[in-house]
Amino acid sequence: MSDHKGHVVTGNRSSIDRSVRSAAPGAASFSESDFLLQLGAAVRGARANIGMTRRELARRSGVSQRYIALIEAGKGNVSIVLLLRILNAFRSDVTKAA
Repeated sequence: MSDHKGHVVTGNRSSIDRSVRSAAPGAASFSESDFLLQLGAAVRGARANIGMTRRELARRSGVSQRYIALIEAGKGNVSIVLLLRILNAFRSDVTKAA
């Protein structure tokens, strides 16, 4: 799966990983909007990779479908706690598939 800039979103080597490395001291700055767009692409890609619908992700994470759509569009200013809930929803799906 690719995000809007053509980065491949996979397991541990997502576009977010590359972006964080490029934002290291001395590198070009990394805007909040770019981060949110890439975070959204990573969530959408992870969800798509395991064949999970937004509805299912919402149900398992306790985050509304509408807010997940905002996050995936790069418009939701998501907290660390919500990210943890989304991650746990992905993990529970992987555990059930194994």
